[in-house]
Amino acid sequence: MNYLTLYQSGELLERVRTAYARLAACDLCPHDCGVNRLRGERGICGAGAQPTIASANVHSGEEPPISGKRGSGTIFLTGCSLKCRFCQNFPISQMGNGETITTKVLADRMLRLQRLGVHNINFVTPTHYLPQILAALYLAVPQGFRLPLVWNSSGYERVDALALLDGVVDVFLPDMKYVDSVTAGQISSAPGYRDFNRPAVSEMLRQVGHLELDDEGLAVKGLIIRHLVLPEGLAGTRETLSWIAGHLGTETHISLMRQYFPAHRAVDMPALGRKITDDEYAEAVQALEDFDLENGWVQD
Repeated sequence: MNYLTLYQSGELLERVRTAYARLAACDLCPHDCGVNRLRGERGICGAGAQPTIASANVHSGEEPPISGKRGSGTIFLTGCSLKCRFCQNFPISQMGNGETITTKVLADRMLRLQRLGVHNINFVTPTHYLPQILAALYLAVPQGFRLPLVWNSSGYERVDALALLDGVVDVFLPDMKYVDSVTAGQISSAPGYRDFNRPAVSEMLRQVGHLELDDEGLAVKGLIIRHLVLPEGLAGTRETLSWIAGHLGTETHISLMRQYFPAHRAVDMPALGRKITDDEYAEAVQALEDFDLENGWVQD
């Protein structure tokens, strides 16, 4: 099953309707704000009824199977259900910078990127705009849209909302940020992060399976997990990697990231006020080896 089949059967339209109904008392993310976004009310993410985007461009800085040779059609969505102290994109995620558009215009942007030759459409921070993305896809398909969809999210998701993406999204690219709920609340205003994140990532794997590549090394379908190593072990890296190996399988693809630096409000917490050390990242790489997680990418 894929989104073309869902479109032809009428199921995609039903999912659009179901998703939009949830905006009347929004429960798309674990915050369960309950605001009526259809009437202009806004919750923690700051999103309204119409999608707001910061950009829609060709991007070559993702993992190799996503960017390929021609780039990923990356659409940065404004707002976020997390309030990460260290967010490098805080003008977009927390200050609301972006252009509010209709779902028709969003569909047009997807089609434009397809004409530019990108390998996929990569929705960045999409959770709070799930209904609008489904609606844009519904409008784009009859105009010839055929690219794979990448769901590039914080991993702070509800399984029942993700169910609306079954057969729609080709590649899930979630974060697995924290293992400790107190830390998640202090750094990202994401209480219970682990308890939502782990079932969500498990559901993503159920939908798309482990990463599949075509003959050119491009992602066709599957799961890639991103994990950002934080100073002082705040991300719980070793425990997260152990859980992945034990519950998702050692064949799981992991992007182990070391690009943390103290952006935005990170300096408000002393532990976040520096980059990670070479030794901290080396310990994370060693954990990959210890748990036989051989698929994925590490950074120099």
